[in-house]
Amino acid sequence: MPEEHTRTGPTDPGELPEMPEPRVTEFPAHSVSGGLALSLGLLGIALGTVLIVLAGLLGGAGLAVLLPLGVLTVVGSLFTLGGLNTVAPGEARVVQLFGRYRGTIRTDGLRWVNPLTSREKVSTRVRNHETAVLKVNDAYGNPVELAAVVVWRVEDTAQAVFEVDDFLEFVSTQTEAAVRHIAIEYPYDAHDEDGLSLRGNSEEITEKLAVELRARVEAAGVQIIESRFTHLAYAPEIASAMLQRQQAGAVVAARRLIVDGAVGMVEDAIGRITEQDLVELDQERKAAMVSNLLVVLCGERAAQPVLNTGSLYQ
Repeated sequence: MPEEHTRTGPTDPGELPEMPEPRVTEFPAHSVSGGLALSLGLLGIALGTVLIVLAGLLGGAGLAVLLPLGVLTVVGSLFTLGGLNTVAPGEARVVQLFGRYRGTIRTDGLRWVNPLTSREKVSTRVRNHETAVLKVNDAYGNPVELAAVVVWRVEDTAQAVFEVDDFLEFVSTQTEAAVRHIAIEYPYDAHDEDGLSLRGNSEEITEKLAVELRARVEAAGVQIIESRFTHLAYAPEIASAMLQRQQAGAVVAARRLIVDGAVGMVEDAIGRITEQDLVELDQERKAAMVSNLLVVLCGERAAQPVLNTGSLYQ
């Protein structure tokens, strides 16, 4: 039988994984309402078109002056319209200028920023990630299968984009690592009544899983909203043996309860007989009565009465 022990789990700061400090954090990008920029851009295109048409009609000196001016106006207006962004609710735009982080746009609607910047869309909606069914060995070395679901969202878009290579893959990998680590720290069923187990202390284990997950994905600017085990069972190769062990434990517990109750009833019966002085019982008669009552109360079959026509001593 494996050695019985109690684990406290990865709740101490020294036992949690240490992630590097973020080099960049989110701040609002400078942006203006896109309606005004759109109106000015369309007006510039219309004005440039008019200048080009007038240059063609006037010809001569007018062509030499108005045509370049009209072309520049159209090109400049089209370039200005390149700074427009449509931001939907639950989305953000991470703005970069020549490789430098220039802020994040979270205001939904039509917004305008410097057209020279690049803007990367990041979803800030709540997401679910469910792990595959993982097979690991628990604290006692027994193979178990478990899976978990994690509810999360991006809280810091700058960290999600710049601190990790792919925050979606990062969350997936770290979730699997946390689930495996929790599984090997605790047994499926604790032999010690005071010890934590995966099956018997689901709320405590879930809280420890959430704490470890937060520590693992914090570097990516991700917020863990909830985590929960969705599958927990012994591996098929030992499931039948463990089921027999659980059934045997249940039978032993039930028999112990029956015996405890029977002993109490026998004690009460002898006490009342002695108190009311119904029959004088010596030690041998008391022993015989205790034996008979325990057989009747603890037996799985109905008792068959036997009539004794003689004396107890003959």
